Amino acid sequence: MKMTVYCIGELLIDFVAEKQGSDLSKANQFTKKPGGAPANVACAIAKLGGISRFIGSVGKDPFGSFLLKVLETNNVDISLAQRSKTFTTLAFVSLAEDGERDFVFSRGADKKLKYDSSIKKGFKGNIVHLGAATALLGGDLENAYSRYFFDALTQNAFISFDPNFRGDLWKDEEEVFIKKCRTFIEKSHFCKFSLDEAQLLSGETDLEKACEVLHEIGSPIVTVTLGSQGTFISTPTTKTTVPSVRVSPVDTTGAGDAFIGCLLFQISTLNDPHQILKNTTLLTEMVAKANRAGAITTTNFGAIPSLPTWEQLSDFE
Repeated sequence: MKMTVYCIGELLIDFVAEKQGSDLSKANQFTKKPGGAPANVACAIAKLGGISRFIGSVGKDPFGSFLLKVLETNNVDISLAQRSKTFTTLAFVSLAEDGERDFVFSRGADKKLKYDSSIKKGFKGNIVHLGAATALLGGDLENAYSRYFFDALTQNAFISFDPNFRGDLWKDEEEVFIKKCRTFIEKSHFCKFSLDEAQLLSGETDLEKACEVLHEIGSPIVTVTLGSQGTFISTPTTKTTVPSVRVSPVDTTGAGDAFIGCLLFQISTLNDPHQILKNTTLLTEMVAKANRAGAITTTNFGAIPSLPTWEQLSDFE
């Protein structure tokens, strides 16, 4: 019997400039896309055949309705999602000619998530995934996020944390971000980082040294995604790089979310998720599959539409 994976965090609209190569001041047309790392993870789990529930807030507006419909269509349980009078959170993105991202963020309903004490009992024996892109920026969301984290600890849930660092949202406030993240790294069973995140949060440029610091903070399992080079796994007893598969990427959006969704889906099929803490052989096998899920996602446009099913994952070599 599969466990439920509770995914907590933001769900928002990404407006992506149609003609890349110029800044937002010159963009005239945008494509509406569903966004939000925790929501992507929830969809990744559900598309693989798992059970995921999304906890977050969107506005009582057409964009909020669109986002919830996307999750529902992808078999994510949205019964714990909330609707706010505040407008749905929006992000506008374009890539300039030099490859730098031009980003404007209009924060709205995601920060209005209210803590619901009745959810606590559902965490028992299940998995709680915390994606932190907007969750540490203040508002009711940060309060609810921290309380759900405490609930997950008291209910002995398996806790997964992804800092989802967005430099655009933390300009000149990186030290605040680091301090807030360390609380979650300290108590989470599994943490997923990009190389930049691992270096930022550890203060070390060397990958192995960075992981040692992250273990010292508290997390027993650390994975660092390295794009086409694969994923570095670090536990107190094992350090190894699991290679990825060769693909011709067209859009890397959501690859990291596909990776963590696939990994959590596999952990959710275990009798006890905590057993992965002592089985590095099984963890390595799971990461190899998760690498494939991330790679598949880059071969099509858009994060959620590109997430693989278990059949696609099994057929992909």
